[in-house]
Amino acid sequence: MERRLLTFIIYSTAFLVIYMSLRHWVLPPPQPIAKDKQQVAAPLDEDDQEADEESVVDPDRSDAESSDDADTAEETAADATPERPKTPQWVTLGSMDPKAGYSMLVTLNSRGGAIERIELVQREENGKLKYRRVDIRSGYIGYLAATPAESVDGVRVNVVGPGTPAQLAGLQVGDIITKINGKPIVRRNDIDAALVKTKPGESVKVELLHRSGAAASGDSDNSGDDSLTPQTVTVKLSEHPLDLIRLARDGGADEVIGNYSELSCLLTLAQVNRKGILVGDEAIKGIADPASLVWSIDNRDKSAGVALSDVDELRFRLQLSGEELDKAKGQPLELVRSYRLAKASYVIDMGIQIENKGDQPQDVAYRLHGPNGLTLEGWWYSNKISPNFSGAAARDIVYTSVANRHELLSGYDLLKLAKKQPEDPDQSIYSPDSDVSTQSLKYVAVDAQYFVAAYLPEAGKKAFTEMQRVSAGIVADADQIPRHKERAVNTTFYLTSNVSTVKPGESLTQTLRLFAGPKDPDVVEEYGLGDTIYYGWFSPFARLLAGLLHIIGGVVGNYAVAIILLTVLVRGLMFPLSRKAAINAQRMQELAPELKKISEKYKDDMEGRLKAQRELQARVGFNPMAGCLPMFLQLPIFIGLYRALSVDIELRQKAVSSATSWASNLAGPDMAAYWGDWLWDYLSGRGTGWLGPYFNVLPVFVVGLFLLQQKMFMPPATDEQTAMTQKMMNIMTLMMGLFFFRVPAGLCIYFITSSLWGICERILVKKTLPDKKHFDLGVIDGTAVPTEKKDKPLTLADRIRNQVNKPEEPIERPNKRRRPDLKKKR
Repeated sequence: MERRLLTFIIYSTAFLVIYMSLRHWVLPPPQPIAKDKQQVAAPLDEDDQEADEESVVDPDRSDAESSDDADTAEETAADATPERPKTPQWVTLGSMDPKAGYSMLVTLNSRGGAIERIELVQREENGKLKYRRVDIRSGYIGYLAATPAESVDGVRVNVVGPGTPAQLAGLQVGDIITKINGKPIVRRNDIDAALVKTKPGESVKVELLHRSGAAASGDSDNSGDDSLTPQTVTVKLSEHPLDLIRLARDGGADEVIGNYSELSCLLTLAQVNRKGILVGDEAIKGIADPASLVWSIDNRDKSAGVALSDVDELRFRLQLSGEELDKAKGQPLELVRSYRLAKASYVIDMGIQIENKGDQPQDVAYRLHGPNGLTLEGWWYSNKISPNFSGAAARDIVYTSVANRHELLSGYDLLKLAKKQPEDPDQSIYSPDSDVSTQSLKYVAVDAQYFVAAYLPEAGKKAFTEMQRVSAGIVADADQIPRHKERAVNTTFYLTSNVSTVKPGESLTQTLRLFAGPKDPDVVEEYGLGDTIYYGWFSPFARLLAGLLHIIGGVVGNYAVAIILLTVLVRGLMFPLSRKAAINAQRMQELAPELKKISEKYKDDMEGRLKAQRELQARVGFNPMAGCLPMFLQLPIFIGLYRALSVDIELRQKAVSSATSWASNLAGPDMAAYWGDWLWDYLSGRGTGWLGPYFNVLPVFVVGLFLLQQKMFMPPATDEQTAMTQKMMNIMTLMMGLFFFRVPAGLCIYFITSSLWGICERILVKKTLPDKKHFDLGVIDGTAVPTEKKDKPLTLADRIRNQVNKPEEPIERPNKRRRPDLKKKR
């Protein structure tokens, strides 16, 4: 044991001596700790050591050598990471003030230099919002981009939009809201919760801590309690404008687990020299991502010759150093984004500029994400029309190329693709290897039921020609989206520009437009977006009925009354057919006893019973399908009106009466009472329930009238089978009420009016019919010729009918056939 230990010590000592000798001869000496960075510097090679020695300032050197040192210092400064704001800032374009004349109020975030929220604030002639939130009836204080305060319990106001109730009441950026109407405010959602029982026009008391002076413009609220002054302001609430684009977390009751809260129109670098974005990634790995950095905001300026009140404009800037682009062998770049919004416009002009601040040419491309977070209005009750058999979601991607027709990528399909291929979840619209004729898009957009947000080429151009790739995808965790809320998945798209070689001091500059507005034919046709209005099948009927409703509604001033008048007009034109149907029903009642006799006679012979019934109906000249003709003629009208209510934005937000908030949207359920807080989710859940979170009155009236019609006018049952059929029809009517419980209120008004007209029409027609029987007993018995056919030549139809109804020759049964005489063969 001692010998082994001694041998181990000798060999270990020898190995250590040899290792230390080789290390001293081979490796360079360790570098001293850098005082400015407080970290160990990387070993330098021989060239770096020479450069480092030359960087030492020598007072005896010439001015030229000093100038070289200055240039080297400037290059080092350019390569260093520039100073940027630490926290984001929020700015706005447009105004909610009716006098300002803007149609949109846009909120932008300096983190990413992108759009956070777009509200439609256009006014009607009476001063009310033309497009408001139809699912929210409470008052609105304004979008504040609130974040939790750090020093006290409350939320910090980060933006106050011009013309909003908060701005009119005197709220400012930096104020900390602590209470609204006595309710504590700790999180941003508490603001909506405190206003849920308010009404537009009411006033609320807002308790806040006002930050005065320089503290108000600070990046945080940790400036000391001395700068906080308690105040109480009174805010007069307004209607809630339609937030066409919003963050997923601001969806309220429509917020869906799994959807990401991502800014819209984010910009990042798609390629720098030979390094680009890998498949499935959002940015180039190893370099700074402009979409996640805080940009600086330029002072607002206006284009030459444009009045200050005509266009609202701002710019974001971002400096990227050589150090941040080192992994791509890149040199400093400056990115500039501009936004311009004109009065009475739904279009935002967007400019993109990438300037090469280095001394070598660079290959540069960008990726521009599209809008996301479009309104989920009515996703749990509306049925958006799709040209595809797979159906449409609440938010789909639509596009039109110069060579192809209008195309739709369903949110369902994008969600399925993301689940199937998580490593490459995007659906390519076109790529560099696609057909050249398809690589010129007129537009690409996120499409909702009544609204659309689309990228358009700059004014004067018909299509995008500078893009190498366009793809669509979801802004969500595909595995977290609940099964029954897949229609509400967040979708978007992105554009990747062609790679451009940018020389030192030059820029890659491109412009495009963002349209974010209603699918009003007069508005979208101006921008080439007419194909986004899709009626589907029965489109001619839908467009015709929509046009008639506009005409009648413009005359009477109420679209509910217009639907009633349109129904009366249609049913009045169909009165001759309805009268024939009533006569047919009365003749059916007269034949009921004879049909009952036939059923008893052929009780066990189904084929014989049907044949006898057909012979009787042919003898008396009765066609049982004649009463169904008015129903078939009403089908296109029903579908056309349903499509009109589902597509035509003019019928959205139109109320039954301005005197009540009930049925304030003819394009949605009447929402008489909210029962989602006590009824179980299986029935009242948004997307998961059969009935939805609101009790609707109009569908109950519709089902009741349907049952009344069946009871009043359905012929009495002649046998058990007919009785069972009638019971099944009643059950199906009740089931139809469950399926139609969330149909638009305008469609229910059509059903109610049509049913009441049908009941009155049947009663009046019945009184005008003759009291005598429609059939002669001899005709029924088969012993007489029908009166209507006496002394009349047979027509071609009569001859064909006689040939078809020719009596069959009797066939002997096997037990009555004569057996052959076998004895004769013998």
